[in-house]
Amino acid sequence: MSNTFPAALGHWHNRYLLMRHGHSLANQQGLIISSPERGLAGFGLSPRGQEQLDERLADWRWARPDRILHSDFLRTAETAERIARHFGLWLEAEPRLRERHFGAFEGEGSDCYTEVWARDARDPAHRHSGVEAVTEVAARMSAVITDLECRHAGETILLISHGDPLQILLTALESRDLSQHRERASLEPASITVL
Repeated sequence: MSNTFPAALGHWHNRYLLMRHGHSLANQQGLIISSPERGLAGFGLSPRGQEQLDERLADWRWARPDRILHSDFLRTAETAERIARHFGLWLEAEPRLRERHFGAFEGEGSDCYTEVWARDARDPAHRHSGVEAVTEVAARMSAVITDLECRHAGETILLISHGDPLQILLTALESRDLSQHRERASLEPASITVL
């Protein structure tokens, strides 16, 4: 699956591919896994996620990446490792690409997302139940691109992260109100969005 994000064409010093990790064990079990304590060592790719990556790599139709940065959670690290191995690239773990922390909803069913997203729509700065504010996620995700723009030019950079952070980043890059981040079409596991 591929998405195109035309608003930034001609704007960047680099080309960016934004990828959501492949289908994970957390997806399979319908659980929110957003804390480093659980996400760094557990809940990696599901068999379905591994198949998705095999399909992406067999039918790679995007620019070959020069550099791969990824969230250090296991599901994103495993996604990045498979792609890096395919292209013969080094990996760089980037904690700012981590999953959005869902506070008290950690380990709960994924149906709890709707409560958080409803609050996001009213106030993107909320931290209800210890949830990481949308504004904070946007700042850390945008900072990754800002730093890369300062350090590199003319590269194709693959950033591997999670659904919510990527939706928030894309909303920020569109200069839309961050309360609207769930109005974007959801990014599917293993999908790639081109900036």
